[in-house]
Amino acid sequence: MNQHTRPKVAYLCMEFGLHEDFKIYSGGLGILAGDILKAAHDGDYPLIGVGILWSHGYTTQLLGEDGKPYDCYPEYNYDFLEDTGVKVKVKIRGRQVTCKVWKCTEYHNVPLYLLDTNLPENEDRLITGQLYGWFSEERIAQEMVLGIGGLRALEALEIEVDVYHFNDSHPVLAGIELIRRKMDHEGMSFNEAWGHTRKQIVFTTHTPVVAGNEVHDHELLKYMGAYNGLTYGQMLKLGGEPFSMTVAGLRLSRKANAVAELHGVTAREMWKEVTGASEIIAITNGVHNGTWQDGRISQAFESKSDLWAPHQEAKRELLELIYQTNGIKLKEDTLTIGFARRAAPYKRSDLIFKKPELIVPLLKEGRLQLIFSGKAHPNDAVGKRIIAALFEMTRIFPENVVFLQNYDIKIGRLLTRGCDVWLNNPRRPMEASGTSGMKAAMNGVLNCSILDGWWPEGCIHGVTGWQIGDGTKAPDQDEADVNSLYQVLYKEVLPVYYDNRSKWVAMMRASIEMAQWNFSAARMVQDYYRLLYANPEEEHGADYGEESKSRAIS
Repeated sequence: MNQHTRPKVAYLCMEFGLHEDFKIYSGGLGILAGDILKAAHDGDYPLIGVGILWSHGYTTQLLGEDGKPYDCYPEYNYDFLEDTGVKVKVKIRGRQVTCKVWKCTEYHNVPLYLLDTNLPENEDRLITGQLYGWFSEERIAQEMVLGIGGLRALEALEIEVDVYHFNDSHPVLAGIELIRRKMDHEGMSFNEAWGHTRKQIVFTTHTPVVAGNEVHDHELLKYMGAYNGLTYGQMLKLGGEPFSMTVAGLRLSRKANAVAELHGVTAREMWKEVTGASEIIAITNGVHNGTWQDGRISQAFESKSDLWAPHQEAKRELLELIYQTNGIKLKEDTLTIGFARRAAPYKRSDLIFKKPELIVPLLKEGRLQLIFSGKAHPNDAVGKRIIAALFEMTRIFPENVVFLQNYDIKIGRLLTRGCDVWLNNPRRPMEASGTSGMKAAMNGVLNCSILDGWWPEGCIHGVTGWQIGDGTKAPDQDEADVNSLYQVLYKEVLPVYYDNRSKWVAMMRASIEMAQWNFSAARMVQDYYRLLYANPEEEHGADYGEESKSRAIS
């Protein structure tokens, strides 16, 4: 596919992580979206982004003196955004809501168009206030702005689109808008409009647990105006009862993708009972080298010169940040392990502390330093307890356990460049991808990880990093995994770090070689155009209604 025959793609996502100062993202989903826009710009791909301008961002999450997280929501203004002069309207809760459209090209990205309801004429101006804020009613309103408003913005901007890419299920209501247009303007029946709409949509599914995928009550969708001219019976055919956003995404798209090979297996098994679902292929995520790979590390790798010196420079920068923010002086010559994630139980952030008889000696003897960071959703009490528990470990081991609060792109960049080892120990197979490990790998920070997400594709044990466990199930998985973690740490990681510097550096080089193309956003966008966006040779039939019987998704 040459540059002139590439389809024009509109990439719709709830959040975009382009820079730490542009606070319209929460975590991995947004970072992925931001990296795609940058990689598309680098490769001159005809792709644009469509999202929301969040005036209060996600959350500024700080720790109180009691160690418990609390949230702040300052209002942000961005003078680098271009006013497109376009406004569109979306009817929400029976009221017309005006959405102003801004354009962002500030961060070497393809154009990103952002909808904003924070306008004096709107009674509902705070719809685009807080990312993932409030409860179901506001979430639906936000998704109506993204999906319905996003398509109307593209039409008003006179931007031609061949393919609509829904990144996760939040933009699904854009599919409803496309169906309605074909019914209203082209006189198609619902089933005909559905069939034609499917040819235009591709869908990325993320969360590998059915219960974690978003569902809404039909009465609430109808009240909000999300039916957008469709009937209950038609919406039922698309999303079931209750209305599953992911099921609708699968039934509205011609093809879907999971975000790693293992996740593809998991997703196909998860959704195999959904009739009329699109095929789910696997396109493994990638990260933007220019954003995440340290230039000194990259230069040393390409010139085949010493990797240890630039790594130590990056490590010193990380340790300086810790000293400035936490007042703790970690040691440059001590093995430093990093762990930074969204606070969720399946990620098991405290696994390394589960055997005090093994961890305490390493910390007391000064042979190990641990750096943690992460955020919990503002309404997630369990996640906040996880963060409070990690902070408590910094009080028990104040000299060599650190928690960096208010995790953001800057902290993530310093951590994935400056740590020696990147730890990831989710309960397999609940990590869809895990892009932070890719960032670490392309900087020569060695992964020590459960064989979950992307790591089965990148791990050569003892060469590119280390695996925890063998990927099989155990009667007590936590016990099996923590035992494996300590076996690897004691018998392999610590001896190589302290006694075999040449092997460590060789592993750094192997890690970079493994990661910098295979797990790059450049490779990912190339795969999207080759495997997902290209015009399919075969066409779907028009009548999907008979094929897709409504079903309850629990």
